[in-house]
Amino acid sequence: MSENFLHHMQGFLFDLDGVFYVDEQSIPGGAATIAHLEMRQIPYRFVTNNTCKSLDALHKKLVGIGLPARREQIFTSRHAGVMYLRQLGKPRCFLLVPDEIRPEFAEFPQDDKNPEVVVIGDLGEHWTYALLNKAFGMIMAGAQLLALHKNKYWQTAQGLRMDVGAFIVGLEYITGKTAVVVGKPAVTYFDMALKDIGLKAERVAMIGDDIEADIAGAQEAGMKGILVKTGKYRPELIARSPVRADLVIESVASLQGLV
Repeated sequence: MSENFLHHMQGFLFDLDGVFYVDEQSIPGGAATIAHLEMRQIPYRFVTNNTCKSLDALHKKLVGIGLPARREQIFTSRHAGVMYLRQLGKPRCFLLVPDEIRPEFAEFPQDDKNPEVVVIGDLGEHWTYALLNKAFGMIMAGAQLLALHKNKYWQTAQGLRMDVGAFIVGLEYITGKTAVVVGKPAVTYFDMALKDIGLKAERVAMIGDDIEADIAGAQEAGMKGILVKTGKYRPELIARSPVRADLVIESVASLQGLV
């Protein structure tokens, strides 16, 4: 598809991991692209399914690679998770999330025996059979399963690594229950960022490296989806997907030559 649609875009949403950096290595051109948008006074937000780092740590990382980001420009799937839990009132929660982000859920009572909601984020290499079995028992006893995202895999300096989506799908399979997913590609998550940026979906494009969470999710929300050939991008994986990006670019650096 032609990039002509970019002339009608008034704002952008950016994924972080795989678009601006991989692990601790920044992807060239990211800071220059954001500086270009700033110069042209084009609004943007960062939207991420990252559930490993606190908001302060994410902000520090972006500033560290030269992005003039403000904390309030960063939307994580935890924002959406907290908002969803608030709609339930003050549900008792069992948190399967890293210690670093547990304070973001401090307003909800924690219960490791009979919770109303099991909240799952990234635990990296700390996943164990015992933890999964405990979550299984709680869900079978009536707890709701809340997934902060359902990503299949993510890119590291050592290559692709499986993500928490495998555990979410597994728990759904063995319990017969469907998880509530609040991160990308949930439309409600994108709507949160669109409301903050103050633009209609058809005037905003999403830039990401995940054909499903970023591109399909954005298109479902009414936005255009721009896929970068960095991060988890793999031609063979894209070829197998029924999703088609509105535009494919080499990297986030390419955007500054198009807008």
